[in-house]
Formats: sequence, C-alpha cells, structure tokens
Amino acid sequence: MLLYIHIPFCDSKCSYCAFNSYVDKFHLKEQYMQALCTQLAFELQRFQVQNRSIETLFIGGGTPSTVSAELYAPIFKLLAPYLDKNIEITSEANPNSATLKWLQMMRQLGVNRISFGTQSFNEKKLKLLNRAHSSDDAKNAVINAKKAGFKNISLDLIYATINDTKELLEKDLQIAFSLPINHLSAYALTIEEGTPFATKPQMSQESLELTSWLFHAIELHGFKQYEISNFGSYQSQHNLGYWKYKDYIGLGSGAVGKLNDTRFYPTSDIEAYIQNPLNISQEYLSHEDIKIEKIFLGFRSVLGVKLNILSETELQRAKILLDENKLVQKGNTLYNPDYLLADEITLFLSS
Repeated sequence: MLLYIHIPFCDSKCSYCAFNSYVDKFHLKEQYMQALCTQLAFELQRFQVQNRSIETLFIGGGTPSTVSAELYAPIFKLLAPYLDKNIEITSEANPNSATLKWLQMMRQLGVNRISFGTQSFNEKKLKLLNRAHSSDDAKNAVINAKKAGFKNISLDLIYATINDTKELLEKDLQIAFSLPINHLSAYALTIEEGTPFATKPQMSQESLELTSWLFHAIELHGFKQYEISNFGSYQSQHNLGYWKYKDYIGLGSGAVGKLNDTRFYPTSDIEAYIQNPLNISQEYLSHEDIKIEKIFLGFRSVLGVKLNILSETELQRAKILLDENKLVQKGNTLYNPDYLLADEITLFLSS
C-alpha cells in the first residue's frame, strides 16, 4: 500500500505548471492540513489499512516546503501505527523555501528522502520557467539536505525548452553530479492547457536526438535509467510501487487514489475540499483499462510486461517486435530496451 499527500500551495506559479496549486491561498494552510487528517482517517478505513502496511509515503504538490513542519505533525501522528518500519518517506521541496530548519524538522518527523524541484542551474532558464529560486539556492538546498541527515536526495531537471543546447544541459548535469544526490528525474517541457505557456507552444522544442543524448549523458555520470524520466544509484520505491500497479491512497485536493479496479478523486477545489474532504468521486476501470495501463507502465520502466497478461493477438505482435529487436524477452517477461518507444510499442500491441 502506498500513500500520496498533495500540498496545493506554491510560492510562485511556474509558466509550465498544470498541477492543482495556488499562490494566493496561504491563509488556508491550517484548515487544509486539518482536512487532510479527516480524509486520512476515512481512507484508512476504506482501504482497510493494517498496522505497518503502508510501504511508501510521498508528499508532493504544489510545494510541500511552503507548509511549516509543525503542520505536518498531526498527520504523522495519525499515520504512525500504519507505517512500515523500513518505509520510504519522500517530500518534494523547492530550493527557495526548504530552509535548513524545515529540512531538519521534516527529518525528525520521519521523512527520509527529499526531492528538489531544481529544473535547471542556468539563471536565464530559471527565469524563463518563472522559477522562484536561483542556481545558488538550488545548490545550497541540496547541501542543507545533506547537513540535515538525508541520505536519499533527488532533484528534477527540465529539458526540451526553447534555448536548450547540449552545452547548457551538460553544464546542468555537471553541477547536479557535483552535489550529494543519488537520484535524478529529467522531464521534457510539455505545454499544457491553461498555463502561461499555452499561448507560447514554441517554448517546448523536444528533439529525439537531444533527448537520446541527454539520457546517455546522465548514464555516463553513473546513474542508471530505470524509467523513462528517472535515473539513479537509488530507485524510488514509491515510483516503483505505482509502476507495479499497487494500490495507493490519494490524500488532498486534486490527488488520485486507487483500490483494485476503482480510482478515487477528491475535489480539486481547495475551499470545497476544506469544507468536505470526503467529497470524492469514483472511476471504475475495466479489465482492458487495467491491462493497457500495465503494458504502458511496464514498457516505460525496468519492470517489463508479463506474458500472461497478453492475448494471443498481442503475443503475435510482440513476436514481431522481438524479431526486430525492439523488445527483449527474459523468462516470462518482455522488456523494452528503449523507453522512448514505450507509447508506440503499447499502441502497436493493443491496437
């Protein structure tokens, strides 16, 4: 069982961000955190969570570091009996708001992995993306996380922006790998409806050649790719849990949960969520929905796809891809050696 907690507060709204986040609702923080506790108590019952059965916890956003550590304490108190003794607890953070004190206090609560939304160390690129931190802020945040006792530290980088070059991205990698991190996520800039970049589609300029070069360059720095956007000497257990199709509680406004063949969606309106955190809509997944998702997730990660979930027609199509060396079979599992082809392979098998 996994647990995700969504914190919708941000100190700035990035030009590309389509997540459920707000820069003008900080006055609601305390009420929101109380509402999280109400929903959590309900979900623990609905999911029939047993003692020590929550394997991973991920606090995302938004920006979790905009909320003081003290406000997280009631949640951790409520969760204490249900957390596995070897649990991975991750919190996202922004370099400008994750102070050394905040990092130390979150560490004391039990957080043992931190993920920084760095995006770049290039000042012009940070301004282009409307990030609220500087390059020095990003470096100091990672150093402070190490001082606070974190052994598992990750950072995000964004590529495929309008001015990206191999030289710029290589400089970002050099700085990133000079810091005490053991995980890196690399995301292509995508243009989403309703964002400031929606009227500027030219801001995203992804090329297969540059993306392939970047992924290879990250691996040359010693971080092995284990999913299309994730690399590291450490693999996030929470990420792997999603890709293994484990059940997960989605806590908070705009979060998503899954139990067996049902997805749960708490309301994305923060005021409505505070008023009634149990206003949760449901979506039922068909057998075919689940199978396609498993195929897609398997081919974009190290997990691969089990042969026994494929139909005879799909197995015949997989044989074509095996003959063309676009898939590799080991035992009863098919693996995709090029994650950039995950969508095409899934579409070919399932069409």
